[in-house]
Amino acid sequence: MVNIIWGSTKKPVSSQQLAEFFQNNPQYDGHLFIGYPIIGTPEGPYPIDAIWLSKESGLLLFNLVEGKNLENYEQAQDDSFNTLEAKLRNHKNLMRGRKLQIPPSVITFAPAIPAKEESLEDEYPICNAQSLHAFIDELPAFDNQNIFEAVLAVIQSISTIRKGKRKRETSSTTSRGAILKNLEDSVANLDNLQGSAVIETVQGVQRIRGLAGSGKTIVLALKAAYLHAQHPEWKIAVTFNTRSLKGQFKRLINTFVIEHTNEEPDWDNLQIINAWGGPGGAQRNGMYYSFCQSHGIEFLDYQTAKNKYGRNKEFEGACEKALKDVTTFKPLYDVVLIDEAQDFSPAFLRLCYEYLTNDKRLVYAYDELQSLSEKSLPSPEEIFGKNPDNSPRVRFEDPVPGKPKQDIILEKCYRNSRPVLTTAHALGFGIYRKPDAKTGTGLIQMFDQSHLWKDVGYEVKEGRLEDGHNVRLARTEFSSPAFLEDHSEINDLVQFIKFETVQEQASWLANSIQQNLIHDELNHDDIIVINPDPLTTRNDVSPARKLLFEKNINSHLAGVDTAQDVFFEGDEDSVVFTGIYRAKGNEAGMVYIINAQDCYYSFGSLARMRNMLFTAITRSKAWVRVLGVGPQMQSLIEEFNAVKDNKFELNFRYPTDAERANLNIVNRDMTTETKGKVKQVQVNVATLLDDIDKGKIFLDDLPEDQLERLRALFKKDN
Repeated sequence: MVNIIWGSTKKPVSSQQLAEFFQNNPQYDGHLFIGYPIIGTPEGPYPIDAIWLSKESGLLLFNLVEGKNLENYEQAQDDSFNTLEAKLRNHKNLMRGRKLQIPPSVITFAPAIPAKEESLEDEYPICNAQSLHAFIDELPAFDNQNIFEAVLAVIQSISTIRKGKRKRETSSTTSRGAILKNLEDSVANLDNLQGSAVIETVQGVQRIRGLAGSGKTIVLALKAAYLHAQHPEWKIAVTFNTRSLKGQFKRLINTFVIEHTNEEPDWDNLQIINAWGGPGGAQRNGMYYSFCQSHGIEFLDYQTAKNKYGRNKEFEGACEKALKDVTTFKPLYDVVLIDEAQDFSPAFLRLCYEYLTNDKRLVYAYDELQSLSEKSLPSPEEIFGKNPDNSPRVRFEDPVPGKPKQDIILEKCYRNSRPVLTTAHALGFGIYRKPDAKTGTGLIQMFDQSHLWKDVGYEVKEGRLEDGHNVRLARTEFSSPAFLEDHSEINDLVQFIKFETVQEQASWLANSIQQNLIHDELNHDDIIVINPDPLTTRNDVSPARKLLFEKNINSHLAGVDTAQDVFFEGDEDSVVFTGIYRAKGNEAGMVYIINAQDCYYSFGSLARMRNMLFTAITRSKAWVRVLGVGPQMQSLIEEFNAVKDNKFELNFRYPTDAERANLNIVNRDMTTETKGKVKQVQVNVATLLDDIDKGKIFLDDLPEDQLERLRALFKKDN
């Protein structure tokens, strides 16, 4: 069956009939791209009407005709054929001598012409929906299926991604560097869902969901480039939370736009901007700052917003205030694409929505599990509110064959292997943590919607995925491709290591990095060292960086030794050290996590610290080393051993609604002020109980109304 991917097209009727032809003929296979690709030429971008790539029939290029006017159709065939052939010839792996290994065929598809005007035998064939069968069946058999994936990569423009990276030189076929090169080459193409997410754009809101490593950032970059090539006059904004993502977005988008148009992007119309922003020119611009400037309302910087709304409510409060302060919205953008939407409140998504022109083309991508919050992002109906007649402003309809999808779930994880990803989830949720006395379970947090586990690639191996029932979840072969783990022994993919002192940890880390660079043939930017707690990172990474300096190995602290938007040091040979927030959105072959003991337990911030550990582990494309000191690290190792003993599967009892609510209360993230109050109350209660127990105070000494309130609270709790 043919996978149909809908791009933007100015020929909707003929496009629809071409799509219906393939939908009604499941004997054909491959990929049908409509309105894609756009090919850069010396004269500018050249849009292809439609292209079909099949393992049996090769490459077929369609020129579409909406009505019955066939004027200059021969010239149109020549232009599209020559443009596509020139693009393919730029890739040596598609050539054999002077000949293309996959020469394209071309035909004009004009469904409105009568049968008598068909011409399949001519040099410039014409067909309608009835005669297309005969033309396809007469195509010469395509007998070079080995280059099918390479051709698909060229059509999708994915073959250009690696050109922006430094060439990897290896002398050993078994070194870590060679393994990493093979892994990168294996992820050569977009899968069907990624391709749909790139090319298919709805008139309205579109949502893209997937795990860390499922390709969301690349999909959004490709989508922005494609829309810019199709509509260079549109104002398009790409926004995100992690500042270090800016450089990655700019590199990807620049590469893709040149591929599509043969020109640099118009950065005035295609803007890559942070979510918050502030005064200081284009480099510091942000969606929220721009919104405030455009509407002439008060802009709140971080400190002002923190003082006004409290910690972790700064941006949410600022966005909600901005929305309330505006009486008449002034649209600026034709399209807004949001990455890392799980890090934003609905208020920011609404702000972006109100900043759009009438078609409201908003695309937001997020990771259902990366935030590991007790609740997933609300439904679009909740986020965007209601019309005056009480109907939702945004509603996702059920998918219709042949139509762009509003809601796309990227099931495959192309970054983390099955053992790495399952380990991250097990520790993040506390699946194998020792039971807590207050909750009776080791679980730290859990989702209200159990089906999310299936949506992102887990299957039920035993039990039932329902409240109050035991369940065993495992990654599927489809969602976690085997090649991500087959390159190394499982015990080499993930290691947890305990040290007696911080200095011992630093020494082991420096020696390991030296081994990676000299013997393992890894590049400096193949390595990330993450300290989970961003507040202590500058001091905590100093011992290891000092030892590396003594070994003549350069390192830098992202956002401190570099500009805030820079993560890797470009062409410089330097190992990056970072706190967890700057690490988000980035990846490397070898990831070292230091001081992981801090993530085992932390009063008033246990869920947040486990989220940090989860996010740090999922930065890895191949190997993870989780390092820590002391007894809490030993407890973390015991959890990891339980993951291994369960064959990297998640075996637990799914908590009920009431139990989940209790988890959210017990493990909620507290402010420093709240932690102080709770600890003081704990001391006071302990003193009171001790005094009552010793007879220093009697219950009758306490006011009756306070006793009644205590009795009521205990009764409610029970």
